[in-house]
Amino acid sequence: MKASVINQNSANETLIRELYRIAEEQDTQGFVDLFAEDGYFWDVSAGTKYYGQDIGKTVDVYATAFPDMHRELYDLYVLENENTVVVELSLNGTHKGPLELPSGTIPATNKTMQTPCCDVFKIENGKIKSFHCYTAATILLGQLGIF
Repeated sequence: MKASVINQNSANETLIRELYRIAEEQDTQGFVDLFAEDGYFWDVSAGTKYYGQDIGKTVDVYATAFPDMHRELYDLYVLENENTVVVELSLNGTHKGPLELPSGTIPATNKTMQTPCCDVFKIENGKIKSFHCYTAATILLGQLGIF
């Protein structure tokens, strides 16, 4: 399937931009509400999938660790059938709180990050069915001084 950059406002573009806006506002329930009942969030670099209310944990974890978190969206692509949206972005912020990962907790370092990320969404009936987040974890950990 051929991908194309979204140049016009589609329902799927609006949904995904709303998801990022809500995450920036640290509205955990609003974030969860955009997912289908059987939808999920997969943090690929951490190897963890979240379902139901647990999807909101990702917002809470990053809000605690990076209270000034900003997601800089670079490019947003949609497949021609508009059921898949891909976003290239960076995660930016200052590490001021504990970063709780499935493998352990990293105490605040007060270092800044600007970490590349690629997110892939599948959308059904106006809701997010799946969200696969590919964060460049080695870059993130390097920027925090872990490596």
